[in-house]
Amino acid sequence: MFSAIWKTRAFLSLLLLGFSTPLLALECYDDQYLGNSYTVCSVDLRHDDLRLFLNDGDGMPYGTFGAIDRALADKGLQLGFATNGGMYHEDRRPVGHYVERGHQIMRVVPNEGPGNFGLLPNGVLCIGLSWVRVIETKRYLRESPDCTYASQSGPMLVIDGKLHPKFRADSSSRFIRNGVGATGDQTTAVFVISNNSVTFHEFASYFREVLDLDQALFIDGNVSRLHAPRLGRSDGGRRLGPIVGVVEPLSN
Repeated sequence: MFSAIWKTRAFLSLLLLGFSTPLLALECYDDQYLGNSYTVCSVDLRHDDLRLFLNDGDGMPYGTFGAIDRALADKGLQLGFATNGGMYHEDRRPVGHYVERGHQIMRVVPNEGPGNFGLLPNGVLCIGLSWVRVIETKRYLRESPDCTYASQSGPMLVIDGKLHPKFRADSSSRFIRNGVGATGDQTTAVFVISNNSVTFHEFASYFREVLDLDQALFIDGNVSRLHAPRLGRSDGGRRLGPIVGVVEPLSN
């Protein structure tokens, strides 16, 4: 099944190359909420080709947005948007569950542990052919959805419309953070990166109060970076592990 899904996705990507104006719904914009600045990128899976990237053809981690862009250029494609896609070890292996093109590279980690990843409940970004979900990990294990791509991270920011129970409004822990939410109809992934240091409570509140999303997942903090050519932005810095991004036809 996974092979068939991947071939269909690849075929749709090639079809886009035949249009002078591809049917892309990707939108990125800047926003403000309660004194904090955010950049939001909305990805509609009915039109946008959202993928996860880890290793290149030689089995080495891509590490940067530029490395992925160079690999895609050989196929007449480019990144229309990208951000770090999950927590990773020093060698850039995923910390949690990771699936790419239907192939599981890392199993689900269901137990509590150190750091933000182990602050349960955590969750999984699950990308299908034309749908996307953000799912709490235990629910993910129960339902076993067919994900073409999946990346586990944590903690969850919003679970069924409620903020993570361990977030505190008076917290003093502030970092640049990025995360992702999914709409209730499972058509759209909404990625957010803060442009200044924010608490978990402030960050999660933006997903719930402004974006009105019932499910949202923290991706990472401190190393968070964004590639958004439409905004003239492509952040540099240390090499990344998993990267999530939208693939589109190469601009002339």
